[in-house]
Amino acid sequence: MTHHDELRRYAPSVVEPADFDTFWRTTLDEADSRPVLVDVRPHRTGLRLVDTWDVTFAGFGGDPVRAWYTRPAGVDAPLPAVVEFAGYGRGRGLPHERLTWPVAGYAHLLMDNRGQSGLHGAGDTPDPHGAPGGPWPATWGILAPHDYHYRRLITDAVRAVEAVRALPGVDTTRVVAAGNSQGGGLALAVAGLRDDLAALLTTAPFLCDVQRGIELTDAAPYGEIARYLAVHRQAEEAVRHTLSYVDGVTFARRATAPAHFGIGLRDDVCPPSTGFAAHNQYGVANGRAERPALRLHAYPFNGHEGGEALHVGRQVRWLDALLRSAAHPPAR
Repeated sequence: MTHHDELRRYAPSVVEPADFDTFWRTTLDEADSRPVLVDVRPHRTGLRLVDTWDVTFAGFGGDPVRAWYTRPAGVDAPLPAVVEFAGYGRGRGLPHERLTWPVAGYAHLLMDNRGQSGLHGAGDTPDPHGAPGGPWPATWGILAPHDYHYRRLITDAVRAVEAVRALPGVDTTRVVAAGNSQGGGLALAVAGLRDDLAALLTTAPFLCDVQRGIELTDAAPYGEIARYLAVHRQAEEAVRHTLSYVDGVTFARRATAPAHFGIGLRDDVCPPSTGFAAHNQYGVANGRAERPALRLHAYPFNGHEGGEALHVGRQVRWLDALLRSAAHPPAR
């Protein structure tokens, strides 16, 4: 039996708090009590084939969150939309950095990561909420679920989906959540919190089987949590309790959208077993008779980079076929 065979069967029982659904319902109800769009203004990029807007929407606590909205130039018809979430330590960057989805014919919203600008890419969204915890984003407010950075960031991600639906030229019935690494974890969380997504695209997702993830690797971001606990040994119980509210496996179990996964089997940042844990339990909650449509590509000799451009091409083709079949179902 191969290692891949074992991964295909890996389905751990992650810690699921009794009030998990109430916690997130209350959090999102508070966010949804505010109008989602704050500001939308055209942004000149010098690119002739796409049009871009600088968007500000109300995220967690009503905090202003920045995003780039880009779509094929001169197209007014409602388009399916891809809401993309960036990786750890990245901001939204510059609007011409990520053009795959608008060039493929989609409306595209790229959300900024609050407070994470500067490590790998620039951003414009602060995280004004301080709480006890370590010096890295993965440890901000980690001693209590209500204070944790990822409670805020996941709420922002859900609000980003609502924001794109409020923008002009979007087919609100065909909205897709997408991301890689931390972005893949955020997209997975959105899929578990909203049952009206058209699809999920997640690659090397962070925050899955997170209790085990912090034991498997010293690479950031998991390693940052481990390094915090190496100093604050007495905080382990509180930290593990907080992490149980953001585990991607728990979100995956509740998801209903068709999903496309990508995992590198030599990934030492988000270990492959953690991504398989989410994939293997995707859509199983509430005793559903059928799971959502699932596609997974595993790359045996790749690490956190996964399948790179090859995988993106597979995502484009899979999503195109999925949305076309949804728009034009076969005759019975």
